[in-house]
Amino acid sequence: MEFEPGSFRDRTGRVFYAGGAVYRALSERALAEWEEVSSRPFYSRLLAEGKVIESERPAPGPEALPQGAPTGSAAPAPPGAPAGGGAWAAVLRHPRLPFVSYPYEWCFGMLREAALLQLDVLAAALAEDATLKDATPYNVQWRNGRPLFIDVLSFRTLQPGEPWVGYRQFCQLFLYPLMLEAYRGAPFQPWLRGRLDGIEPADMRRLLGGRDLLRGGVLAHVVLHAGSERRFEATGADLKRELAAAGFRKELILGNVRGLLRLVEGLAPRGGASAWSRYESEHSYAAADREAKERFVAEAAETRRWRLAWDLGANTGAFSRLVAPHAELVVALEGDRAAVERLYRAVRAEGIGNVLPLVCDLADPSPAQGWRGAERKDLPARGRPELVLCLALVHHLVIGANVGLADLLDWLAGLTEYLVFEWVDREDPMVERLLRHREEPYADYDRERFAVEFAERFEVLRRESLPSGRRHLLFARSRRVAAPAEPGESAG
Repeated sequence: MEFEPGSFRDRTGRVFYAGGAVYRALSERALAEWEEVSSRPFYSRLLAEGKVIESERPAPGPEALPQGAPTGSAAPAPPGAPAGGGAWAAVLRHPRLPFVSYPYEWCFGMLREAALLQLDVLAAALAEDATLKDATPYNVQWRNGRPLFIDVLSFRTLQPGEPWVGYRQFCQLFLYPLMLEAYRGAPFQPWLRGRLDGIEPADMRRLLGGRDLLRGGVLAHVVLHAGSERRFEATGADLKRELAAAGFRKELILGNVRGLLRLVEGLAPRGGASAWSRYESEHSYAAADREAKERFVAEAAETRRWRLAWDLGANTGAFSRLVAPHAELVVALEGDRAAVERLYRAVRAEGIGNVLPLVCDLADPSPAQGWRGAERKDLPARGRPELVLCLALVHHLVIGANVGLADLLDWLAGLTEYLVFEWVDREDPMVERLLRHREEPYADYDRERFAVEFAERFEVLRRESLPSGRRHLLFARSRRVAAPAEPGESAG
């Protein structure tokens, strides 16, 4: 078993993938810290509750690890590792997650739950004199519909007089984005995507108006936080040293964490439902069209067991739910954050753990980001789907977002093995509405031209026109993707 090409994704080259598992290399110090903290009761309790990812230290020997993996003290780096990485004391092995998502793709409810998990895990650690080195949502992923803490090497023993070193990071990446949407009604996703370190305290202070000073947590966690940063930057004082000298105690951190738990629990997204979040109840489909479409999608989904399916333009996830019984995971991608919020609440309430709703503008999806564009991957690099639903979407991308029809079909043909596609004629009321105020005639948005372009890229397995005659469904297999995609990247 060899390490997968291109498996290194962090700046130090300590995370790699092989044989359906994730391996993380440990230095002597990291190994000692993990062994000490992981032996405490709180750690076992978090594991039992499903809040922390499972970890094991493989037994030394070539049969237990991929070729080149470190097996003991002064172990060499695996083939292809960055030069200068040094020796590793051991590795941890974690289960591989089906799909990795990032906080700028989450809805409000998802970020809020991830924040509560972060605080809950920290409080459990503090109770037994341990702490977390950081407080970033990138240490949280989703499994079976629930947040999961994945960075087990973030745990370490709390030193006497030590403050919560992750407080600033928690504010920038959890609290301030949630406040931005709860207090100002502004989406946090563009802020987190635009700056991976989140919103600076001084910037958050500028974003809030005078009345916001009376809102929960603003004075303590925004105004005073920004002011203290300016003071320490101006004087060059060492905050950690000053706190230790003043007799800073663990109980003060616990008090702050408990206060933040109450604050975050009380935050809610501002604003009502969007037009798209009401689409399922207000769409222009006749009942016969809707029933025929649901039947077509369900029958396509039943043809096999899918490892990974994507629902593009999922809205509130009606068709994601139809695929879910036949898939290990359905990633529901939708640009309207209110619709994603509604879907997330619904699947949580219904106990559907294999639908992952994400906020994603398909005309401007999440790019590869971070150092050398490798720390945060684009969507396909995290796991290509075997099945894609592209329903009632083509007119929004081609006409609404000016995406070329041939370019859209090229992307889909290279993305997935199987596709359920809905073509919407120009005579459809929604298409007529999109074209009404457009000077561009969109000559390529033509059913006959579409049929030719589609046939060049896909083998049609089944087709059906809806009773209205203006919408047409196709279940097809890509001529360019001949085999199931490889499993997606996981956390580590």
